[in-house]
Amino acid sequence: MNRLHTELLRLHLCAAPGEPGAWADASGRVRSAVLELVAPVDAALLGAVWAGVQNELGLPAPAIVLSGRDGLQLWFALQQPVDAATASALVDGLRRRWLDELPAARLRCWPAPEAAPPALPGTEVGPERWAALVSPDLAPLFTETPWLDLPPGADAQAALLAPLRPITADELAAALRTLAPPDATTAPGAPEPRTAPEREAERFLLSVMRDAAAPLAQRIDAAKALLRR
Repeated sequence: MNRLHTELLRLHLCAAPGEPGAWADASGRVRSAVLELVAPVDAALLGAVWAGVQNELGLPAPAIVLSGRDGLQLWFALQQPVDAATASALVDGLRRRWLDELPAARLRCWPAPEAAPPALPGTEVGPERWAALVSPDLAPLFTETPWLDLPPGADAQAALLAPLRPITADELAAALRTLAPPDATTAPGAPEPRTAPEREAERFLLSVMRDAAAPLAQRIDAAKALLRR
């Protein structure tokens, strides 16, 4: 294994790349949950999720991955293998919290029924289209073309994963409680229902953030205001 494979095994995979059970063990448990925004990706929305999971949920930063096809992905590493339903609940909760008004066709999640695992960084998924990790500051450059034209260097890709850490079991449990659907009133840690003025304010901020005609600075300010709520 090269350095990139070692980092992927540390964070996301159940077995070495290319081996049976790399993405899921014999019991179907996984160590990764993936949320994908289909191109053209709204950079402000992607940034809101990436920052929100850290600032609001206290989770470690997810990796940002160019799919090599038509989407930008956030990869959430899990310290302990979990069943697919638990991993799906995490990304579904993130979708509800930050991307609920985005059309379903603009989103993909993994694991999901009939969905194939994402391509590993360094995989050529089409002619001159390579899946690759990118840093948060470079992600906005790939919102319409989420791929590299040339194969990424394994060491450089590994360097992007090296600072990251997986979500612990306790962190995952706390996040799932916080992200529980609003009607799950008996779930410990479930968020308090929003008042009508609060919902209206959030809708206004979301509308500004998603208005492609609005100045980028205003959209970023709206995203920051949402993160503080």
